[in-house]
Amino acid sequence: MTDVTAERPALADLSQKLGVDIDPELLSLALTHRSWAYEHGQGPHNERLEFLGDSVLGQAVTVRLFTRHPDLDEGALAKRRAGVVSTVALAEIARGIDLGSHVMLGRGEDLTGGRDKDSILADTMEAVIGATYLAVGPEAATALVLRLVEPLLDDPDRYGAAIDPKTSLQELAARIGTPPPVYHVTATGPDHDRTFVATVSVGAVVAEGTGSSKKHAEMAAALRAWHELSARA
Repeated sequence: MTDVTAERPALADLSQKLGVDIDPELLSLALTHRSWAYEHGQGPHNERLEFLGDSVLGQAVTVRLFTRHPDLDEGALAKRRAGVVSTVALAEIARGIDLGSHVMLGRGEDLTGGRDKDSILADTMEAVIGATYLAVGPEAATALVLRLVEPLLDDPDRYGAAIDPKTSLQELAARIGTPPPVYHVTATGPDHDRTFVATVSVGAVVAEGTGSSKKHAEMAAALRAWHELSARA
């Protein structure tokens, strides 16, 4: 386990953003990526907390959508839930609280842009939710989830963008008369651990995204471009 003493000011800042008082050692574990653990003697990492947080997240979002939208059928509810709990959506939420700056990564993962990688941000966000559940109980964990996802729940247009950002971006560009998106992807790292960086240009908007695959990098770039183009439109 990492020494959390030096991390306490940063962890306190994150706890304040979350609005939850989480034990520093437990929160530190939630922020520990397996790459950091492997570089420090195979210590514990956050994947078990991620497993727990995924369940807490899914239940909280399901119940909120079910009670808020009595008019929607199962298919519509499932689509909205998928958008809110998707990797892309969770990464967006994580960026909103600057979670990436707190994640403890191995050197290689850090040097290849891991702090802004959708998969790492989303998994860490789930681990933090799991830590909240253990630290302060199910009610506080549910309240945290709902605070974090509320912007998505209140903006139906984001459901489609979060689930399929490339299609949503293309449709938005066509609707406002902008040339279709053009993607350019590069890759770095060894074959077994590639990091992809995608750049998308659509009109005057240029956005970048990273991911563990070409598809994920393009999705991340497309979602950022969609938000910027939506704001301009």
